[in-house]
Amino acid sequence: MEPIINDMVQRFERGGLTRRELIQGLSLLVAASQAQGAVAAEASPPADITATGIDHVSVLVSDLEKSATFYETLFGLSVLSEDKEHGILRLGRKHVMVSIRKEKPYGTVDHFGVGVENFNKAALTQNLTRRGLKPDENWQYGFYVKDPDGVNVQLL
Repeated sequence: MEPIINDMVQRFERGGLTRRELIQGLSLLVAASQAQGAVAAEASPPADITATGIDHVSVLVSDLEKSATFYETLFGLSVLSEDKEHGILRLGRKHVMVSIRKEKPYGTVDHFGVGVENFNKAALTQNLTRRGLKPDENWQYGFYVKDPDGVNVQLL
């Protein structure tokens, strides 16, 4: 691009271009350069998304009390929070490990949460979209995508 700019400046200095023509030409070069940069950025693969681990698993159960007792007595978990409106108990130690919700089909893993390094919803949305995925968000799964078989994978 430098030879083109030098040529335009020399033509301007010799009177072969008006100031307006020089500015228009330089503006077009800048716009073309920016467009090339944008195309190159879109053509490059999206950055890796680094998982830090499984955050939690959400299970649909028939009996909240019975299921809570199971996880409490078998694994030493305790209820960390409760969402009475949606019938959810969140169990764990210092951190929620298992979330149970009274809803059919019973015995189904509703979703699982994956911790993402340096979580940033806007950047992650852009990254997922570039990968052809459609991130979504709701009260059940939080911010999530579906895997190829339709499993809800919450990202946090």
